Amino acid sequence: MGDIKVEVITRDTIKPSSPTPPHLSHLQLSFLDQTLAPVFMPFIFFYPLVGDVKADDNTMERSTWLKKTLSETLIRLYPLAGRLKDNISIDCSDQGPPMQINKFLPYGMEIVVDVALAIQVNVFKCGGIAIGVCMSHKVADAFSMVMFVNSWAAVARRDTGFVRTPQFGLANLFPPINLSGFDPSTDIKKDMVVSKRFVFSSSSVAALREKYNDHSTAEDPPRRPTRIESLSTFIWSRFVAVSHSMTVTEKVYTMLHTMNLRTRMEPPLPENYFENIFRFTLITPCMEDVKEGHCHALVKQISEAKEKIDADYVNKLREGIAQLDFLKERAERSTKGEIETFYFTSLCRFPLYEADFGWGKPIWVGSASLPSRNVVVFMDSGGTQGGIEAWMNLLEDDMTKFIGDTEFPSFVSPT
Repeated sequence: MGDIKVEVITRDTIKPSSPTPPHLSHLQLSFLDQTLAPVFMPFIFFYPLVGDVKADDNTMERSTWLKKTLSETLIRLYPLAGRLKDNISIDCSDQGPPMQINKFLPYGMEIVVDVALAIQVNVFKCGGIAIGVCMSHKVADAFSMVMFVNSWAAVARRDTGFVRTPQFGLANLFPPINLSGFDPSTDIKKDMVVSKRFVFSSSSVAALREKYNDHSTAEDPPRRPTRIESLSTFIWSRFVAVSHSMTVTEKVYTMLHTMNLRTRMEPPLPENYFENIFRFTLITPCMEDVKEGHCHALVKQISEAKEKIDADYVNKLREGIAQLDFLKERAERSTKGEIETFYFTSLCRFPLYEADFGWGKPIWVGSASLPSRNVVVFMDSGGTQGGIEAWMNLLEDDMTKFIGDTEFPSFVSPT
């Protein structure tokens, strides 16, 4: 497929329809926000032409309505109309997110700016629309981003029962600290990273779950690995097999999985709590097992690491200093080439396909390239029952080796 020619028709800044009260004009970043890289989370929601009307008329009507309802939505989500200040806070002075017509995403993923949110409305000649959303990871996690999109969609279709009122104030639970000596941008590689989407059908996912099901365990019945545990194990093991020599014993290979902390705190946080409320599990696989093709132990490691993310873990995390020291050490060792880390995050079963703005649910929700290497984002595959898309971001040389693997393509569907 060739490049798609785009033409920017309009640019606007969308401010909240009512001014933010003075006492809410400043939102302090939490420690969890501070330590994240200054990158955008990119998502694109695709919608077909609706109704027996001219494409141009339909497009202009929907574009105008999106602007109006975004302005209304920002009353509740006022920090998204603000600007980041020095990795310390958000200035919630209603500057408004930029919004333009006819380009898939508002910013390249390597561009670091102070806006919390940016929107694109992409118009196709057929009358279809794609809504591109870029939200700063300094402001929110993917769970919060989906909350925003679905709240905006509910406002647009005038379904007030589904409009979420977010709760802010994470800095009260995870107070900000001095990050001296730590650079959250360490893993950003910009031009060196390439991204590809791989689709695993429900049958391929089931086959991988069976492949890593340990029938030799004493558990009765044996615990079946989850879809994400199985896919993570498969992708990581094939990546290591084809991209890196396992004879380099001085290098430590690790896996990190994102975990939502809302339900793991005591007491649990409400689901409408906004901002970055997640951390990573840490798994250090046994390379000898991987070399011999025995990955059942790795699946068990992933499961056990998730169980450790509990209330005690969160209480220790809230102290901040120990976590910062851990991040500093890993950043230093990564820079020296002593550690090779692979990051996995899953948005499967997130209600991405519930974003109905009044003209139906999206026919597909996609992502885009990220500027950090060794990152995999799992998403439900549109139009399939149980299929999963893996959006992989690797260094260019590693990606070339990876897609040339002999085993990996046998589980991937053609796209």
